[in-house]
Formats: sequence, C-alpha cells, structure tokens
Amino acid sequence: MIIIKKKNEIEKIREACKIVAESLLNIEKYIKPGVTKFELNKILEECIRKYKGEPAFLGYKGYPATSCISIDEEVVHGIPNGRKLCEGEIVSIDIGVVKNGYYGDGAKTYGVGVLAKDKERLIKVTEEALYKGIKEAKAGKRVGDISYAIQSHVESNGFSVIKELSGHGVGVLLHEEPMIPNFGKKGKGVPLKRGMVIAIEPMVSMGSGKIKISSDGWTIITIDNSPSAHFEHTVLIDEEPIILTEI
Repeated sequence: MIIIKKKNEIEKIREACKIVAESLLNIEKYIKPGVTKFELNKILEECIRKYKGEPAFLGYKGYPATSCISIDEEVVHGIPNGRKLCEGEIVSIDIGVVKNGYYGDGAKTYGVGVLAKDKERLIKVTEEALYKGIKEAKAGKRVGDISYAIQSHVESNGFSVIKELSGHGVGVLLHEEPMIPNFGKKGKGVPLKRGMVIAIEPMVSMGSGKIKISSDGWTIITIDNSPSAHFEHTVLIDEEPIILTEI
C-alpha cells in the first residue's frame, strides 16, 4: 500500500532526512587513505546520535552496523570492518535515520585521494542520473518517468544500472511501496501523487551491471569486479520535487 503523507508526517520525515544530510556532509572530511570502514561507521553513528536520531540500519533484518560502506566493486550493503581505504578507490556510504518514528535515507559516493578519470566519470554520471530522476519526481508523472530518466542517462554514457536493486518509498518504514527501479519506460508504472515520499537511488556499474552476494551474506558486489557508484536522496512528491536530504 502506498501511503500519502500528511503535513505533520512530512515534517517528521524532514527531521530524519536532515540528520542524514548532516552526517553525509560531516563524513566527507574523513574520507582519506588509511581510514577503516569501522572508523567511518563509528563517526557516522556518533553524528546521528548527536542530532538525536537513531541509526535505522543497525539491527534491520539483522544488519550489524549503522552504515553500509561499499568500496569499488562493492555496490551496496558493504559491512563496516577493518578494511582500509586506499588511494584511488571510490567508496559509497549509505545511511538511514529514524527519529520520532519516521525515516530518512540517503547515500553518496566519494573518491579516496586522486582518482582515475574513468572513476571520476562514473561518480559524475551516477550523480547526474540521480538528479535527472529527481526532476521527473513530481505530481502527475509516473514511476517509469523517473526510471527512464536514470537509465537513459547512465546507458548513454556507457555505464550500466544495477537492475536487481531499486529505490523505494520512505516514511513510517524504511522501505515502503512503491519500488523505484532504475530502468523503465516513460509513462508507465505507479502514478506519482502529492504527499508521496520516495528514495531515488541509482546504483551504477562501470561493467555489465551483473551482481552477486558475497560470502558475508550482505555485501552485493559486481560479478566482473567492476567499480560501482551509488547516490540517493529522499524526495517529497509535489508540484515540483522537494529534496528532503539536502541541507
């Protein structure tokens, strides 16, 4: 069931989303060679709690950490551990926050030190795809309009969307209906109505886009070990889209 949010609910979602935005902005200065995933996770949790939020991912379906930290071939759901960031890698950080019973969700991909040109381009195209999708997230459009905008931009630049993974509704649950695929056709799918809140999140591979789950049971990696990038915003559907996870 798709839940249309009331004004007071939107404000509570906005509070959670602000903590997501603050946390992703704060962590940027710590992204450098030698820092471990575990250390980044600790900083993120401290930031979330500082703003009186709770980590939404911690314990979710058994997930063991506050954040998902995914390096290079790790697409999403990378478990924080002792792995150190290395010069030239890209790292995607995905966090969720719950406050007063409402959720916010967001992700960003960062470069570690100096990147190769193809990795710089992968990050740029993935972020551009997010905003092209958001541009279509308005009342009167359909989910397929978002999906098509993302897919067409990614593929026209020679990259691949991860078709098995998608965005989703957000609100009283971390994952609600509708699903927001990163591929599709214009004018198809669920109608977008004022008051819907959705997470739009292109996940993009430099290679084929085929994935598998690693031996830890959580981390999703590319089969061909190609690097991937991930960006996500929580967005309110209105006459024009309103990004809730922006400061």
